[in-house]
Amino acid sequence: MKKVVIYTGPFCAHCNSAKALLNKKNVQFVEYDIGDNLNKREEMFQKSNGAKSVPQIFIGDYHVGGNVELQSLEQNGKLNNLL
Repeated sequence: MKKVVIYTGPFCAHCNSAKALLNKKNVQFVEYDIGDNLNKREEMFQKSNGAKSVPQIFIGDYHVGGNVELQSLEQNGKLNNLL
């Protein structure tokens, strides 16, 4: 299984929804809260080509995007193939 990284922020409903989906699928992931971690915030900006919204989700080297994109992959039956 590929490494899954999710950059989140405080009080983020979309972040919680994305994490809930990953947990439901028993996917282990590394979470970085960029609310108080400037280094991880800058890392997220660089990895996501400047995206500033959270969550930003990465599966291996693939940049999924945010929660909407993650949910769409699941609904279209494509998420398992990425994992």
